[in-house]
Amino acid sequence: MRVEVKTLDGNDMTSKDATELVGATLRIAPGFVAIAMDQTTGIETTIEARYSADRGRYMLTKITTQAVGTDYLEDRLNHVATQAILQAAIPQCIALLLDDSAGATATTVADLTAAEGRIIPVWMARAVVKRGVKDERWEVIEILYGTAALAGLPALKLIAHELDVSERTATYWVQEARNAGWLAGLTSNLGRPMAERGDPSTSPEDPS
Repeated sequence: MRVEVKTLDGNDMTSKDATELVGATLRIAPGFVAIAMDQTTGIETTIEARYSADRGRYMLTKITTQAVGTDYLEDRLNHVATQAILQAAIPQCIALLLDDSAGATATTVADLTAAEGRIIPVWMARAVVKRGVKDERWEVIEILYGTAALAGLPALKLIAHELDVSERTATYWVQEARNAGWLAGLTSNLGRPMAERGDPSTSPEDPS
């Protein structure tokens, strides 16, 4: 499925359109329009979504589906996978600075993903799980948590998968990142075990 992402004004989405600060380092587009064409079903779906600070994620505000041409699967018009479209679109709506050097330009999460089919590159994941790494780890946690939370997806599962740690460790790191001032304006309740709502005093498997 090919997904084209535009601003609410109809322009192509770029990192410059990510103007709203969430968390400690992320900026996101306040809203977007995503157009998805499914060649298999012959159906085009357009969604509009806007960021809700109260919900801590993007909220769908409009969904339009239409058949393209005459060769399409009629029953699929009533069963559109909007979550998959959100998941594909949101990385293009999140921007961050990978370094603080003079003249550094923002990049989108989609630019990171395009390199290896992941949210973050393998080298970055390996670096931030090493003992003694703190702020760099929280920044990556924010990228991963934000990407999942903004789409309403289970953030802990994504973090555990990308960093190759247990969900218990991912839970602890999320709480530590939030306590350190990261993740503001981001909320993910899906896939969140009770441990994240508590206050564990020791870190499981934490190499810090």
